[in-house]
Amino acid sequence: MDSLLSEGLELMVFGMGFVFVFLTLLVFVTGLMSKLVMKYGPAPEIKQAKKRKPASASASASAPAADNDELVAVISAAVHKFRSN
Repeated sequence: MDSLLSEGLELMVFGMGFVFVFLTLLVFVTGLMSKLVMKYGPAPEIKQAKKRKPASASASASAPAADNDELVAVISAAVHKFRSN
């Protein structure tokens, strides 16, 4: 019985040690890859915002409000149907 218990503890320590070493190695390799990508990767492109005309700005401002009203109505109907069951 003693040998079975000691073998189980030995296997547990070996398994936990293997997982610890693997995760530690994974952290270092991921950090190294990140540094390599930052050094040799392409520089990010900066996109400039397009200038909008005042007329289109007012039209686009009312569109999200209509979408929100429809979304509120759909959610309210779904909640009402759920509560009625």
